[in-house]
Amino acid sequence: MPEVLKAPLVVEFPFTRSLGPVQSAFLTGLRERVVLGVKTADGRTLVPPVEYDPVTAEDLGELVEVAPTGTVTTWAWNHEPRRGQPLDTPFAWVLVRLDGADTALLHALDAPGPEAVRTGMRVRVRWAAQRTGAITDIACFEPYDGDRPRIAGHDGRFEDMVTGIVAPARLDYVYSPGRAQSAYINSLSSRRTVGERCPSCRKVYVPPRGACPTCGVVTSEQVEVGPRGTVTTYCIVNIKARNLDIEVPYVYAHIALDGADLALHGRIGGIPYDQVRMGLRVEPVWTEGGRYPDHYRPTGEPDAEYDTYKELL
Repeated sequence: MPEVLKAPLVVEFPFTRSLGPVQSAFLTGLRERVVLGVKTADGRTLVPPVEYDPVTAEDLGELVEVAPTGTVTTWAWNHEPRRGQPLDTPFAWVLVRLDGADTALLHALDAPGPEAVRTGMRVRVRWAAQRTGAITDIACFEPYDGDRPRIAGHDGRFEDMVTGIVAPARLDYVYSPGRAQSAYINSLSSRRTVGERCPSCRKVYVPPRGACPTCGVVTSEQVEVGPRGTVTTYCIVNIKARNLDIEVPYVYAHIALDGADLALHGRIGGIPYDQVRMGLRVEPVWTEGGRYPDHYRPTGEPDAEYDTYKELL
């Protein structure tokens, strides 16, 4: 039996988000240990607050303070916390309707076990020691059996308002290619590019997918393509990616390898970025010990005629 390939992969995209007046006040309030909601025209108080009424789509802006105590409306036990979650020990995800609110806030509840959690239980906010104006300023909720605290009635006006946040998004997973892609990856180790031909439409797909995306039939006939190809479309990258040691600007292109009916993508090198063009003929450049082409460079051939690659745009 052939070796089953697998590799850990991380998809990460932190991005900066600007805040409107309602979200700005809400997060600034958390920094100051104040929980704010927003009042709707029919008298409901929404926590967390939103800029528009989800029922009527009306603009919302009347901020009201609610209590840091509330009631669990539903919950689920998290027996194995993941990296970046609020707590590093098992905890419950809970929806909490804070006192004075009509909607529930999702957060973590620090509890010794699932037997200690129930719908209807009373909880309160545990504030983070260091607060910056983010939802993580609420470290978690904790069980609470005391009285409802008095509310000062804050109007949502603060000094040094939070106007933007960095929202990280990350997915860690293990990828295991199927039969077709495993054959493709193994062929690259010998500096060959192998696709598969559809038995119905006869198109050759690179990288192969194990089935024809047009006809929906299984593909198994292997076809070696390239190594040369044609640039069909491209873009100039001007933002340097983290952990990628390539100076900007550089060109990333779709390249139709000779004999293939699907363009793959690769970096173009060996030519100034402003001289890359559609129809440019290129060939792969391998580094010592590389498992795939490092980049593609011009072959010196005349540019391909548009009609030869227009169906691959």
